[in-house]
Amino acid sequence: MKLLVLILNQVEKLEEVLEGFLEVGITGATIIDSVGMGQILSQEVPIFAGLRFMFAGAEPHNKTIFSVVREEKESEAVDILKKILGDLQKPGTGIIFSIPLDLVEGLKPEIK
Repeated sequence: MKLLVLILNQVEKLEEVLEGFLEVGITGATIIDSVGMGQILSQEVPIFAGLRFMFAGAEPHNKTIFSVVREEKESEAVDILKKILGDLQKPGTGIIFSIPLDLVEGLKPEIK
């Protein structure tokens, strides 16, 4: 099992991302509101205000989506996310990563 994490800067695409998850059989995710470090530093700490140019295109708020997925679903999920979000190398798009999980309990069955 893997923990798939998406930091979604394009928050207007949240519904499309969740629909994409359903298309590949991922039926559960947790979504939290989040703010990036650059946003905090450029607004809250005057000495770092000059860093704003480094974070051009970054949204002030984003969503972080966590989903526990079977390893065989990981590539499908990443593919659908790239299809929805576009080139993740472009600033302000988002970040995807996964972490291996040693223990998972309490999941409902996935759609086959």
